[in-house]
Amino acid sequence: MPRLKLTLEYEGTRYVGWQVQANGRSLQAVMEEALGTLLGEASVAVRSAGRTDSGVHATGQVICFDTERTLPMKAYVQGLNGILPPDVAVVSAEEAPEGFDPRRWSRGKRYRYRVNNRRTRSPLLRTTHWEVFTPLDVEAMRRAAVHLVGRHDFSAFRASDCQAKHAVREVRSLRIEGEPGGPIAFVVEGTAFLKHMVRNLVGTLVDVGKGKRPEAWVAEVLASGDRKRAGPTAPPQGLVMEEVFYGDGPPPRTSGGEADEDEG
Repeated sequence: MPRLKLTLEYEGTRYVGWQVQANGRSLQAVMEEALGTLLGEASVAVRSAGRTDSGVHATGQVICFDTERTLPMKAYVQGLNGILPPDVAVVSAEEAPEGFDPRRWSRGKRYRYRVNNRRTRSPLLRTTHWEVFTPLDVEAMRRAAVHLVGRHDFSAFRASDCQAKHAVREVRSLRIEGEPGGPIAFVVEGTAFLKHMVRNLVGTLVDVGKGKRPEAWVAEVLASGDRKRAGPTAPPQGLVMEEVFYGDGPPPRTSGGEADEDEG
């Protein structure tokens, strides 16, 4: 039975998140229903590279599923895009290697968190950016972000209900693009992430950008392992799962490189 790999783009505003939940419409449910319609199957179970939260977006979410039907790859792009709602799309489709698991085979992910830093609100950006009206000191945030790159215990930046066995993760890079008064993006790449980790990193760096905290405070928060000492959790609408990285097979699992517990 062939296993198919799809890359998805979606605007997560209308959904309760990726994973099926009892309290509303999920992206997983939308994809499974669309695949069922395309393939003429009652039930199609999909696996994803990560469980994005309510309001979080993606340009590079990866899923896989098994099917006994044989269809050309363009059917999974053009056919599904004719069935899916306008805020969800299949970007690409390919046959996956035997045993492929989009989460466990991941060698890392890149997230982009977008901030609108102009002085007035933007009706066009309100569902895709965090609107911060105070001018941000981008250079101060860049200097503070250096403390967060590398392999660390990120306990201070995990959600209180995070179920991961430990908080050691590796951030490969954290760059900040843009200038004060305009669009600013926090681009974070790492081997794996804890629940709300990216949003907590951003919320902490924005406190530095506002001048509420000194740059060295970020290193102190990281060393403390205390979530209460870090900045606020940035809202979900600014976050985009941009890309998932893969090699030829599953990577060896080391401290800081295990599959994500949750994201968003």
